[in-house]
Amino acid sequence: MFRFAQTNIQLFNQMYDLGYDEQEITAVKKSYELAMILFTGRFRGSGKTFIAHLVGTASILASVRSAPRIIAAGLLHAAYDSGDFGDNKQGLSPTRREYVRASVGTEVEEYIASYSELRWDQQVARSIYDKLDSLSQFEREVILIRLANELEDYLDLGILFCGIKKRTQAGYHSSGENIVGDIAQKLGFPDLADDWKMEFEKTAIASKQPRFESIGSRDFSFVAPPLSYKRLMDILAKRLNEVPNIRKD
Repeated sequence: MFRFAQTNIQLFNQMYDLGYDEQEITAVKKSYELAMILFTGRFRGSGKTFIAHLVGTASILASVRSAPRIIAAGLLHAAYDSGDFGDNKQGLSPTRREYVRASVGTEVEEYIASYSELRWDQQVARSIYDKLDSLSQFEREVILIRLANELEDYLDLGILFCGIKKRTQAGYHSSGENIVGDIAQKLGFPDLADDWKMEFEKTAIASKQPRFESIGSRDFSFVAPPLSYKRLMDILAKRLNEVPNIRKD
């Protein structure tokens, strides 16, 4: 039995069992439909499909009874950083934001955009902890999505299958601090804090196992397009090379 969902079907069943109604689940389904488009062929540094990470993040948010709009945003939290909008770019842009709004609505998109603008490392996390009481409800909910993302990275020892840069990205292992759990506790989510502590401790113990001495070569996400896509690109490149250059004098 899964603790947190890793597939859309598990997530929708989880939400149903937790008492979310069909309309609320449908809102999350819209996010999943867009995620299928934006994250086709993308994998985490561990080799895990990116969409499984997105579903897992949404599942963690559902487990603490988050509002459907927050779960829907959690499912697309990395859209602007890692999603493929077909423009060969990264980050926020008016065109990208309008595309997401048209798919999932303005309210959900606002969370996704704010998440994308929230830089994160250990120093930032400490700063957020110190000023948490002064933040708006919306800002606190964006941080909650961030905490769910951090926890999801540690599920199944996932972070240990990544490269060294990813392992030390936030400095949790080197410092031994429990800042993520502290923020979750201060936000009013003790179960989330307990889950983080448990997964962190399991990871710290497992990191000493011989099987993790050989660190994975990939630090962050990457795209592995189907061979049929590569073949199509080769054909297009060949045809373009066959077109004579036309110069205007």
